Amino acid sequence: MHRRLFNQGLLVLAASVSLLMALPAHAADEAPDALIKRLTQEALDTIQADKAVQDGDVTRIAELVDEKLLPHVNFQRMTASAVGPGWRQATPEQRKRLEAEFKILLIRTYAGAIGQAENLSFSVRPLRAAPGDKEVIVRTLIKGRGDPVQLDYRLEKTPGVEAGWKIYNFNVLGVWLVETYRSQFAQEINAKGIDGLIATLTARNKANAAPAKTEKPVKG
Repeated sequence: MHRRLFNQGLLVLAASVSLLMALPAHAADEAPDALIKRLTQEALDTIQADKAVQDGDVTRIAELVDEKLLPHVNFQRMTASAVGPGWRQATPEQRKRLEAEFKILLIRTYAGAIGQAENLSFSVRPLRAAPGDKEVIVRTLIKGRGDPVQLDYRLEKTPGVEAGWKIYNFNVLGVWLVETYRSQFAQEINAKGIDGLIATLTARNKANAAPAKTEKPVKG
């Protein structure tokens, strides 16, 4: 039951983050909870309309991520947080490799859950934040078959040319994605160093390259 609920949350997360490019010109002034509400609805609409997304087509999901996800997620912060203290030791080339392999890992994490999307709805909980806050948590509840699924987002306010809210972490059923991977990555770095972590991620992604297989975060 828990695994099915977890996957149900992942499928909405996968679709919603792949639609983040579709922001209007006023996105810099859009409240974070309003942003998540609009994007989640667009995600559910896309799930119902795109057969390839429903089938968990990794190639199709990868295209959406490349085109639409990265401009509206602080992926560097997400990767750096997942790697932890080892990020400061990594060279620019190592950081580039880590980001690339981590992106592939996340794509395969969520691709397999897409096909379970049926009759989903959602609600956004009241935002608990002061007007001047630069970082907030937007909490949502996904409803479908079975019990509701908690899906939360951590966002930061980005100034300057790219002004607006950007996502840098996700929470599915009480499990924050960055923290989940941080413990795994720390073990690899302690045992094999940064290059060892890169090699492990590369091998892991290649092993999961078959469409029938998808990666799932492991607690602890």
